[in-house]
Amino acid sequence: MNKFNLVHKLPNRLRYKIFDISSKNDEKPLIESIQKCEGVKNARVNIRAKSLIIEINNSHIQEKIEKIITEFKVTQCDSSCRVERGEVLLSKQGLITMAGVTGAGFILPKIINAPLSIATNTPMMISGLKDLYKNGITSHVLESLAVGVSLWRKDYTAANFTSLLLEAGEYIEESTSDRSDNLLRELIRPNVEEVWIEKNGIEEKINYSLVKIGDIIIVAVGDMISIDGHIIQGEALINQSSMTGESVSVTKAYGDRVMAGTVVEEGRIKIWAEHVGDDTSAAQVTKYIQESLSSKSSSALKALKLADKLVPLTLGLSAFAYITTKDWERVAAVLQADYSCALKLATPVAFKSSLHKAGKNGIMIKNAQALENLSEADTVIFDKTGTLTTGELYVCDVISFNDKWNEKKILSLAASTEEHYFHPVAEAVVRAANEQSFEHVHHEEVEFIVAHGVTTEVNGKKVHIGSQHFLEDDEGIDFNGHIPTIQKHENEGKTILCIGYDYKLLGMITMIDTVRHNTKKTIDKLHELGIKEVIMLTGDKQQKADEVAKEIGIDTVLAELLPTQKADIVKELVANGRKVVFVGDGINDAPALVEANVGISMSKGAQIAKASADISLLKDDISCIWEAIELAQDTMKLIKSNFNITVAANTAILASATMGYINPIKTAILHNGTTVGILLNAIKGVKTEKQEFV
Repeated sequence: MNKFNLVHKLPNRLRYKIFDISSKNDEKPLIESIQKCEGVKNARVNIRAKSLIIEINNSHIQEKIEKIITEFKVTQCDSSCRVERGEVLLSKQGLITMAGVTGAGFILPKIINAPLSIATNTPMMISGLKDLYKNGITSHVLESLAVGVSLWRKDYTAANFTSLLLEAGEYIEESTSDRSDNLLRELIRPNVEEVWIEKNGIEEKINYSLVKIGDIIIVAVGDMISIDGHIIQGEALINQSSMTGESVSVTKAYGDRVMAGTVVEEGRIKIWAEHVGDDTSAAQVTKYIQESLSSKSSSALKALKLADKLVPLTLGLSAFAYITTKDWERVAAVLQADYSCALKLATPVAFKSSLHKAGKNGIMIKNAQALENLSEADTVIFDKTGTLTTGELYVCDVISFNDKWNEKKILSLAASTEEHYFHPVAEAVVRAANEQSFEHVHHEEVEFIVAHGVTTEVNGKKVHIGSQHFLEDDEGIDFNGHIPTIQKHENEGKTILCIGYDYKLLGMITMIDTVRHNTKKTIDKLHELGIKEVIMLTGDKQQKADEVAKEIGIDTVLAELLPTQKADIVKELVANGRKVVFVGDGINDAPALVEANVGISMSKGAQIAKASADISLLKDDISCIWEAIELAQDTMKLIKSNFNITVAANTAILASATMGYINPIKTAILHNGTTVGILLNAIKGVKTEKQEFV
């Protein structure tokens, strides 16, 4: 909800103070929304003044205008982004002010420099007192105390220079944190407000909020796809880099799936809407990003706790320095050296940098804790179908049970009937028929019977295509004499599609799901990364599961499982202390995804699987699994390295200050310099094998 105040009102003019407007990107869509209101003559925004002026010819539309302002969503940046930008701006202003005061101190006489220094540093000391009252002894309290001691000693140069370095450090911290968050926000695409749809053969533009599942969406050159769905007409070159990380645009045609957030570069397509609104891939990406920006891992929380615990140590050493030396300069120097800045910021910045790199490579990690859990994994469990295999069926055999119908004619009949649907079986049949340039068989209207098959009429005779159960039990078609042939192919792990014509069994089509081309490489890489056991869980028969496992190097196979049994197995392993990653794609995988330490959903997986998972793949590439684990392990190595450097460097600085080897200015330079170096190392992040993500 946007904050605004009505500051002036005339019969034909309204002026509002808008607090959430910060750029042209925010201004334009708000003005367009307001100008669509009947009775609005003109609207304009003064960004600097944060003022919205609206000329009207109907005084009764004020309530409607204020509703638009209230509900208006900034597309380029959320409110937290603007808050952070404000903090960066304030830090920059403070840095400039202190630079001016510090420089002036070398020129102005002491009679002017003294009150100027006191006035400039007083807000900081007041802020420190407030922090002491609210939070006890913190690093901010120590910094304020260090400046206060220098002012009390009338060492205005030390006080100003210390404040200058603190302002510089704060500015670098704020801008570094803001930049790391913006890296993730790059993945959030602008919302689409209006789309073209086709209804009853007529094309019309409607508000995106009105789009429903099953609508036909029309997308042309330069337009962003706003829904997830399948192409039912046309062909297009689509840039998917924002969602999958692919640098080369891909050609999509009839039957292909497309995602929201991608852009049509060439062509014009019509898409059947499968997922809309908050259920689209782009919406899920946005949700993941918002969660990742605010999340903290256990490592980050440990760093925060340690930083707070070390503050009393610094204060105690400053007291020790005064008791033993009575030297206030040494006290001021000790107070400069605290651990909190680098400890508190470097860890979340490193996590955000890695989350960004993963996202640009099509791996959406929900939060920092998921990344940390992934780095500790010792067991990876895969569902088989659609995960280790492609999830796409391919026709193996076309078998005729009627001498008057050859294999090609049977395939043409099935494809002509099935081409109206996007079921995996239908897609496999149509793909195989297209490879043989099939001849379309004229048929009447097709009826789709859920979980059974399809039925139509050809030359006045009934056609049934589907499972054996559908044809034999529901439609009364005789299967005598053909059962051994069907069972033989079923035992080989094939999917059977039966075709009936005029209430007689005409033939059958067998299909099989193939192992992904890079599955074996993925399993090998997981073992190289230290994964102790790779397990496959499947509902398939044991013989077929064993064959697949042997081919790709799986350690353990558990077959003929029910969906609930998968979750029970994962739960038992976790209870025994294993760090389990479960990778799946189906609705039946959702319970196991929740039970695992880290759940990973495949790109073509069911929405409930994606919602249940901690990590969602945006491209259909199983190698993303080992890439994610390698990134997680390298990230934790970087965080531990930064942590050790921070503790070692600040301990050395603190010891030197306590023993009087360095004065307050040198302490401030060394301390802030170390912090900046660690932050830069954190935001640079880890190196990966794939350096280009877009």
